[in-house]
Amino acid sequence: MWSLLQTNLLLFILLYSYFSSAVASSLFPSSCQLQRQFHLNGMHKSGDVILGGLFQVHFFSSVADLSFTSQPQQPTCHGFYELGFRQAQTMAFAIDEINRNSNLLPNVTLGYTLYDNCVTLGIGFRAALSLASGQEENIILDNRCTGNLPVIGIVGDSSSTHSIAISNVLGLYRVPMVSYFATCSCLTDRQKYPSFFRTIPSDAFQVRAMIQILKHFGWTWAGLLVSDDDYGLHAARSLQSDLSLSGEGCLAYFEILPWDKDMDELRRIVNVMKMSSARVVIVFAHHSRIVNLMEEVVRQNLTGLQWMASEAWTEATVLQTPQLMPYLGGTLGIAIRRGEIPGLREFLLQIRPDLHHNNSYGNSMVNQFWEFTFKCRFTPAPTGWVEGRGTLCTGEEDLDHVDSEFLDISNLRPEYNVYKAVYALAYSLDDMLRCKPGRGPFRGHSCATLQTLEPWQLIYYLEMVNFTTPFGDQVSFDENGDVVPIYDVMNWLWLPDGNIKIQTVGEVKRSAFKGEELILDEDKIFWNFESKKPPRSVCSESCPPGTHMVRKKEEPKCCFDCIPCSEGKTTNKSNSLECTSCPEDFWSNPQRDHCVPKKTEFLSYHEPLGICLTATSLLGTFICVIVLGIFFYHRRTPIIRANNSELSFQLLLSLKLCFLCSLLFIGRPRLWTCQLRHAAFGISFVLCVSCILVKTMVVLAVFKASKPGGGTSLKWFGAMQQRGTVLFLTAIQAAICTTWLVSSSPTPHKNTQYHNDKIIYECAVGSTVGFAVLLGYIGMLAFLSFLIAFLVRNLPDSFNEAKLITFSMLIFCAVWVAFVPVYISSPGNYADAVEVFAILASSFGLLVTLFGPKCYIILLRPELNTKKAIMARRNGTQFFHIQ
Repeated sequence: MWSLLQTNLLLFILLYSYFSSAVASSLFPSSCQLQRQFHLNGMHKSGDVILGGLFQVHFFSSVADLSFTSQPQQPTCHGFYELGFRQAQTMAFAIDEINRNSNLLPNVTLGYTLYDNCVTLGIGFRAALSLASGQEENIILDNRCTGNLPVIGIVGDSSSTHSIAISNVLGLYRVPMVSYFATCSCLTDRQKYPSFFRTIPSDAFQVRAMIQILKHFGWTWAGLLVSDDDYGLHAARSLQSDLSLSGEGCLAYFEILPWDKDMDELRRIVNVMKMSSARVVIVFAHHSRIVNLMEEVVRQNLTGLQWMASEAWTEATVLQTPQLMPYLGGTLGIAIRRGEIPGLREFLLQIRPDLHHNNSYGNSMVNQFWEFTFKCRFTPAPTGWVEGRGTLCTGEEDLDHVDSEFLDISNLRPEYNVYKAVYALAYSLDDMLRCKPGRGPFRGHSCATLQTLEPWQLIYYLEMVNFTTPFGDQVSFDENGDVVPIYDVMNWLWLPDGNIKIQTVGEVKRSAFKGEELILDEDKIFWNFESKKPPRSVCSESCPPGTHMVRKKEEPKCCFDCIPCSEGKTTNKSNSLECTSCPEDFWSNPQRDHCVPKKTEFLSYHEPLGICLTATSLLGTFICVIVLGIFFYHRRTPIIRANNSELSFQLLLSLKLCFLCSLLFIGRPRLWTCQLRHAAFGISFVLCVSCILVKTMVVLAVFKASKPGGGTSLKWFGAMQQRGTVLFLTAIQAAICTTWLVSSSPTPHKNTQYHNDKIIYECAVGSTVGFAVLLGYIGMLAFLSFLIAFLVRNLPDSFNEAKLITFSMLIFCAVWVAFVPVYISSPGNYADAVEVFAILASSFGLLVTLFGPKCYIILLRPELNTKKAIMARRNGTQFFHIQ
């Protein structure tokens, strides 16, 4: 109420000053002057017909000292808002597009006068009066005042409170005003606001959309927070009324957010939310009010709430921060319809500053935008700017190379409404000018002409306008000046990498045939809860059959008591005194009226974790193929031959098998996959580690052969012996796997240990001893490889592979030592994910450490891939082991 009183008081003062100026001017017939000329930030373009616009291009305003000992200074604006400027430019673009359209308003040029309201009612009112009456006057001999043409229609304002005040005055003169953002349902009063139209649905429809979402998810118990202004209070009144009439739910609490940062009041409101059982919170407020609230929510760590946002803050970027996502993630909101405006980005890129405009107060919007975007100042620069190493604007800066939200036209919402508002005025004017004399709607069937055009004449045609945008949306106004309503339903998605995405998950609209219709794609909705499902928000759960309902005293009708069956038990009879237990593989449904099969979970190819692991496995396989191709193509080069090329090829093939075997751990467990997964894993890794072990032993043998009398050591490590050693070591693992599979084979297993209502489908290992021996054998070979490589790591070879093997085995052993305790403690299908992760981590470790340096030399440092570069010299002895 206080905000409404303030608005009416300011309205009265401004009206008094405006009309008193008219009286004063009538006392002096020999002169013609405006009582006050306002300095406003604006953009202008001449034309046969002028349209006005009000946009918030700055966030804040400041007023000089009002001592009245000198002429009061006018308010100044600061805090540039680039999206508000983009809305103004959208209007300029729409007018430019209409002027280029030969089918719409032919032979008539539209112009515009756009002003910045600085989110302040006083400045917005000044701008509206200037649009309606003009800003200048010239005195000529017959004492007539001439100046800038007054506008025939205004696009704006964005605020409901501003629109209420301005429409009260413009309505007296019947100047049409088409708002693109004012949603207060109070503006549908045609008696108070006869010339007001809007291209955004009213809050009355937004409230009904909210109720439809509540009904869809069964949320009958919700809290309501609103801002202390016309927007919030009218929305609250409408929501309370509609909930009461529909019987779809109840409000657990209703709180009004303070205008200022009143921490005591905010603390009290958050405490109310914390103590309430309502899990859904509906908020009708501007984002500036919610920022203060969320500071207290974070301080008290109030999580577990499902937020529902009005269109005023659904896409507020200031709230989309990692710090707030644990609380606001999963928010469902109503958003202005998104549209596409072809050619807008190209138009925005053509913006150029006015280099002839000085930098004093009243600097053009474009220049202010230019300074904000490029962090520079036009000459003359403010005092101290150049001395502080500030940059001077040249006007030649390139907008196309600026990373700015201004040029992102992928999510045009308020701009789309501005676009529709301009076209609504243009189509109305076009219909009016196409009137045939003698068939017009005015007195004597006359028509309006361009020379005698009055703003009130345009309202008649504006009420009947009906056109379709290039995006396919119909634009027409009902008897209250409201557009055909349609909203997008948005969801705040919190991605695993911490990024935030506001995605469209549905729409709510009204049509002549289906009425109000809600369309939701529930599969796309992100729920910020452990269950990843919609929360339950009811004062009392519905009583299933076999229970009775008792209303609670002095509580809303949504609150009552029930005695439900315990979990796992059901009854299919009303008022039953006994519940029966469900079979082993079944669980009671939420209503406890019948048993349903338990949900089955496993590491799936269709869930994000399974997709990531699968993609990583295939990536590793692909890299192995690439490296194999590189090695084969360069197989005759010294670096390949010097490091045992045959074993390198065997190692790459075994690593490829290691990557592929991880795919057996993903997907629904079956008997053959359970038996094959560990066998394939064990044999593949033994084959891999065996190759590494043999390579390490060859390095040691080459070193010993270089010493006097050590030549005989190489005969034990010829090609046949190397192949035989790898085959023998792998055969041992194959025998272990065969014994394990024959004696106690792994099988699919339904595990209900972790969740009573879920079945974790997993592979039981069968014999724990067999699994331990398999892992132990791999560990033994890995440790042996590590030990030998560590001992020979400092041999005098310029490309001693033992160093790489030491490092790779260190990574390999570290991964698998950490794997064992994590695997044992991981529940259900997470154990499979841990094992797949260990397989992939160790495989990548081997691949990168053993083959990364070689590929680097082959591809990027070919000058090192020579026999001379690879040979090492120590005491005149050369070491160069080539197979």
